[in-house]
Amino acid sequence: MKKALPIAFGLLLTVIGVVWALQGLGYVGGSSMSGKSIWAIIGPVVAAFGVSLLYVTFRGPRKK
Repeated sequence: MKKALPIAFGLLLTVIGVVWALQGLGYVGGSSMSGKSIWAIIGPVVAAFGVSLLYVTFRGPRKK
């Protein structure tokens, strides 16, 4: 149960980052963000934070 929040937040960040990147690249339309190159940069950065959060959460504590 302790890992549920970081997993959910990591997944959310990853999905949002991918959507933002696709909107920035113009693959997803219907938004004011569509076709704006700044979102093609911000999206992957947010997605990378999400993936790294998932990695750290699933890795668990380091053993000495």
